[in-house]
Amino acid sequence: MSDPQDFELTRRGVITTGVATVAVASVPAPALAQGKPTPAPPAPTMKVTLKVNGKAGALDLGTRTTLLDALREHWKLTGTKKGCDHGQCGACTVIVEGRRINSCLTLAVMHDGDAITTIEGLGRPDDLHPMQAAFVKHDGYQCGYCTPGQICSAVSVLKEIRDGIPSHVSGDITAAPQMTAQEMRERMSGNICRCGAYSNIIEAMQEVAQGGRA
Repeated sequence: MSDPQDFELTRRGVITTGVATVAVASVPAPALAQGKPTPAPPAPTMKVTLKVNGKAGALDLGTRTTLLDALREHWKLTGTKKGCDHGQCGACTVIVEGRRINSCLTLAVMHDGDAITTIEGLGRPDDLHPMQAAFVKHDGYQCGYCTPGQICSAVSVLKEIRDGIPSHVSGDITAAPQMTAQEMRERMSGNICRCGAYSNIIEAMQEVAQGGRA
């Protein structure tokens, strides 16, 4: 019969054995077989054609490139801002095929052939879009970082109301929604302004809504 001392385990011995087991298990099998790490394969790419602010262009992009990064890093249109990069602040809002979206939450390859409007495509410094001019007039921009997303969203919000699309605060979803401050606030709730210029933004939107130009 074996001596009981042959099976005695110390705490140090258990820890040493466990660490060694984890280290071996974390090494890929091919690396163990060949004795060196296997290089990662190149990231897949795909040719994507977008029509940005009226100009069509094609890029060879990684399939995981977001629309936001495609616009900023490849099209060099830095007016669209990267805020939270998680779809929570709205700073990256652009208009795709007439609908506003958070460009950080969608992949560029999903929009092959789509028409995209960024803040640069709405107006020019010498010829502002009515919503841009209203933001300046009512001081709706303040620090300015969220402003491109706010303006793109505001333009789309007025279009959504005119198109009769109901929101969470619409009392009757079968009736045409009205251009009320309540409707605008609800629809703009995905665009965060750290300066707290919300009342100014609503005033700017109401002016454009009354002028019927956005």
